[in-house]
Amino acid sequence: MSIFICTIHTHANVDIAQEPEPDYETTRVGYVGCIDPYGMEGLVVLRANSGREFHVRAFSGEVAKYITHVIEEADGVEAPDIPSIYGMVSEICEINEIALVKVKIYESGRVLRASLYMTGKKDIVLKNHRASDAITLATLYKIPILVRSSLLRDHDEAVRETSSDSP
Repeated sequence: MSIFICTIHTHANVDIAQEPEPDYETTRVGYVGCIDPYGMEGLVVLRANSGREFHVRAFSGEVAKYITHVIEEADGVEAPDIPSIYGMVSEICEINEIALVKVKIYESGRVLRASLYMTGKKDIVLKNHRASDAITLATLYKIPILVRSSLLRDHDEAVRETSSDSP
């Protein structure tokens, strides 16, 4: 049995429009795919304007395929209509007039987590959620993905680190 904890902070504690903290950089999805021949483990390369990268892995290949479909749709390629939790979140946000405006990726111990910043009738921050889900939603909404600067590496170093993590 899994227990999920969601911490919500409302408008009184959070300024959604605040300037990004200096220890975060804005990134975009530079590559998405799977790192195993069976398509079970996903990989997303987040690239900052500086060219530095962060390779996110150890999430499902299904999520990687969904991100690929979102990117293909943005490029004008018609993707299949795949029911997903992301579509459900999108519908809930639309019905409640809430918009996801940015996500922040950070380490929590040895696990990647994310905070999701939403605005609408009131500002909301959802903390400590799976980074892969936050990246997927950010890609869907075409919003900034902020990554803690300490996670970003030059391309060659990022590739070495990702390769050394492989089984």
